[in-house]
Amino acid sequence: MMLPTHALGGMTLALSVAFVAPEFTGVALVAGFLGGVFPDADLYAGHRKSLHYPVYYTAFALLALVVAGLSPSIATVAATCFLAGAAVHSVTDIFGGGLELRPWEATSDRAVYDHYRDQWIEPRRWVRYDGSPADLLVSLTLAVPLLVALGDPLRQVVLGTLTVAVVYTAVRRLLPTLAATIVDDVLAPHLPDHLLAYVPTRYREVEG
Repeated sequence: MMLPTHALGGMTLALSVAFVAPEFTGVALVAGFLGGVFPDADLYAGHRKSLHYPVYYTAFALLALVVAGLSPSIATVAATCFLAGAAVHSVTDIFGGGLELRPWEATSDRAVYDHYRDQWIEPRRWVRYDGSPADLLVSLTLAVPLLVALGDPLRQVVLGTLTVAVVYTAVRRLLPTLAATIVDDVLAPHLPDHLLAYVPTRYREVEG
């Protein structure tokens, strides 16, 4: 799923804090947002493996929840919501497309790496690919309770995230060709090989 969906998912999950400890609502929502986007920091280095931990994030989130329940504070609530957001991100990526440059072609059998079992989990493709209309629908659905419950400035964060989601969905199918063109026609002729090696191989797939 696309990054805005993960960000909104982390925030929506953290919104539950408003009902049990409203004094921590702000920090919970910010931590949920950050946790929701954090795993995709591995986009250019071992994507969906280096920072995606569907089992371990979940385990640590549950442990943090117990600690926060026993000793609620800014730190414990923030840690719980961050880990929960990262866990949901890592798990929900399993239900999207694979790692191929054009995931709507369904050619990859890799969705998320399971470090606990030391193997790749296959994509379920309930949402065919990140930035698909179905993915945008998930983003819109997640945003509804946030827009109803929150005031500014967090409401503006939600609206901004939705704007990114809409734009990304509109251009998603153009991005593979654009990325491959930039890499092959702009970067490859000018970058030395040792730097070009850091560009993920999927961005050099010019066919299709």
